[in-house]
Amino acid sequence: MTELFAILIIICALLLVLIILIQNPKGGGLSSSFGGGASQMMGVKKTTDFLEKATWTLAIVFFILILGSTFTIDRKENTQTSKTDTSQSTSDDLFLNEEIIEEEENLEKDFSVETNSLQENN
Repeated sequence: MTELFAILIIICALLLVLIILIQNPKGGGLSSSFGGGASQMMGVKKTTDFLEKATWTLAIVFFILILGSTFTIDRKENTQTSKTDTSQSTSDDLFLNEEIIEEEENLEKDFSVETNSLQENN
């Protein structure tokens, strides 16, 4: 899904750049190269309208694609602090496990001593 968004964003960006470069702020550009005479006025107006609508449409699509990609991309926490915290908690867990094992061994010894002393009394 991430690759799809990346491809669509790149295509949209390239089209947006091309359409913006085609336009000329002084009325030239692609729209001035169409027609002649009386039909030139109508051709220029339609071309300018088309380029303006295409620019706005692509800008909105580009914005929506970028927002959509932020919600679909999986985030992985690969920061240095999280790695340190993970290794620290692993060390702590090992230390706690060793303490628990020692306590269990001590309890078993105590239990066996108590059991032996009870059997001797009977």
